Amino acid sequence: MKCNYCEWRCDLGPQTLGVCRMYHLSEGAIKERFPHKWRTYDIAQIESLPFYHAYPGSRSMTLGTVGSNIGCSYYTNTYITKEDPASLQGRIRMYNFTPAELIHMAQKLGCHNIVFNVNEPTVSLPSLLEVSHYAKKAGIPLGCLTNAYMTEEATVLFASMFSFININLLGLSSCFCRNSLGIPDSLPILRNVAALANLCHLEVSTPVIQSVNDHELDEIAAFLLATDRYIPWHVFSLLPEHKTKEIASSSIDSTHAILTKYRKVLPYVYFHNFIDSDWVNTQCPCCEQLVIERIGGNCLTGYHCLETRCPRCGQDISILVKQKF
Repeated sequence: MKCNYCEWRCDLGPQTLGVCRMYHLSEGAIKERFPHKWRTYDIAQIESLPFYHAYPGSRSMTLGTVGSNIGCSYYTNTYITKEDPASLQGRIRMYNFTPAELIHMAQKLGCHNIVFNVNEPTVSLPSLLEVSHYAKKAGIPLGCLTNAYMTEEATVLFASMFSFININLLGLSSCFCRNSLGIPDSLPILRNVAALANLCHLEVSTPVIQSVNDHELDEIAAFLLATDRYIPWHVFSLLPEHKTKEIASSSIDSTHAILTKYRKVLPYVYFHNFIDSDWVNTQCPCCEQLVIERIGGNCLTGYHCLETRCPRCGQDISILVKQKF
């Protein structure tokens, strides 16, 4: 039976696993091998995840399982995402929490929302779907980080589960996708970015590594401009890891020069993850009034909007808020 969660659409059987190795055929249906098994949970400031336009200043409970459906050559969590999930169950500590227990933990820890951010949520969708049901009853928004290499059916399911999503848009060319991600091309990802931009709150992240994907920034900017110019775009300089450790770190100056060209037409471009970045604040796209201030990119220091609007000109800032500031 074909799995319809991610774009690989793997043929699964009782003993036949797919790319992510997180699903199998059981009792005539595609089921999780390790339901409600969580690799990690933590607390974070939502800006650090990163989400700049979703519930600024809020406290998030973060979650992760194991496994992934792509083979990123510079992903820092490779030991979690690409090793055999079955072997990890015995080698590292896994937490067995029911959805109700997770919601109770989030409430007890004073978290406004829950974000799945350690590995790819597509590999744990049934468990996350149950969490989303309990979260909605409790009034807790659910968000995630994803590579978006999922089917159209899963994309609709994502939009019903997650109030806010950050997609890792790493590169567009087929060469980059084959060599760095292990997938044929980026077309399914671009299709899903466009779909989710119309279905929920969406932000996009692009980690940059010199000579690997820095030359793709122009094309990514053009795609976002054509899709929705108000999508927040997080660009950050990533230290090479995994198979790219020998590559030099990306040039901040060259990336800065490329992004500067687009700052007028893409009003919510953020360039962070380095010291003294002046690209971490939010300005009104209409009158350039400073409306949200952050320090280091990870901490909210000032929210000046009138709910979601610029205090000077009234322009909507395309932001989700949890309360009046």
